[in-house]
Amino acid sequence: MMTTETTTTTPPEYIPRGPTTADLTFYAPPPDNSAPFNYVESPPPGQPQRNYLEIPHSVPLNDIRGHEAEYNLDKDSVQALQNITSAATYATFDSDAAVRSIYYPEVEQLLLSKLPGAHKIVLFDHTIRRQKDGAPRQPVTRAHVDQTPRAAAERVRLHTTDPEEAEKLLAGRYRIVNVWRPLTVEPVQSAPLAFASAASVDENDLVPIEHRYPNRTGETMGVKYNPNQKWLYWSGMTGDERLLLKCSDSRGLRDGDVAQWVPHTAFWDPRTPAGARIRESIEVRALVFG
Repeated sequence: MMTTETTTTTPPEYIPRGPTTADLTFYAPPPDNSAPFNYVESPPPGQPQRNYLEIPHSVPLNDIRGHEAEYNLDKDSVQALQNITSAATYATFDSDAAVRSIYYPEVEQLLLSKLPGAHKIVLFDHTIRRQKDGAPRQPVTRAHVDQTPRAAAERVRLHTTDPEEAEKLLAGRYRIVNVWRPLTVEPVQSAPLAFASAASVDENDLVPIEHRYPNRTGETMGVKYNPNQKWLYWSGMTGDERLLLKCSDSRGLRDGDVAQWVPHTAFWDPRTPAGARIRESIEVRALVFG
């Protein structure tokens, strides 16, 4: 669980907003220059969880609050949506079955309505994160991109039952978009999400990493520190706001006219007050066709 020194005179209900500077954790190569890997679950005996290094750098972050309309998926690989209604309650997120029956249909309709050209959505995964001891999934505190282009294509094949249909879908435009939201109505105070505008990220900043599941191997991307990267966050996100994070876009890969991915990470804002409400969030991962 992330901890830091805070000013005890700051009111516990304070929501950090505006520009800030924080330590973000970046990728550094394995000391032996071997191919980097990370085990999703417990590694085999004698293997480390991951073999690459992680190095913190102090990074300025700008708050997009009040400037949400300036960012979009094609340019930045991130988009901020407000005033989104939902039938899901806090209790909904205590049950995976309820998430799939109540929240998934909302996410599908949201993406179809907000992403021009989208004609088919496949929601293939979700993760609930709670910033407290004992939670199975904590906020991820290292800069990363969820998929490489190869891994994105494999996701299409993995989640399409008909191989012939999969190849047809792969011939068109396909994207992977994460839909991120807090579980609570109250604004996020602690461990907000940072993201770098894709327009500021050099392709050489990104390094493929083997993402080893028990039954298969995917690929994520580590992010090397580059002072030219423009890191952002959205202060005090509430339960009626959604952050769209594009992790892959075949059109960007083929034509180069749109952004392909957005590095992101949770971070600890040094202005976070003592006793701040823990961050609880869900990200739903979607294949978007068209």
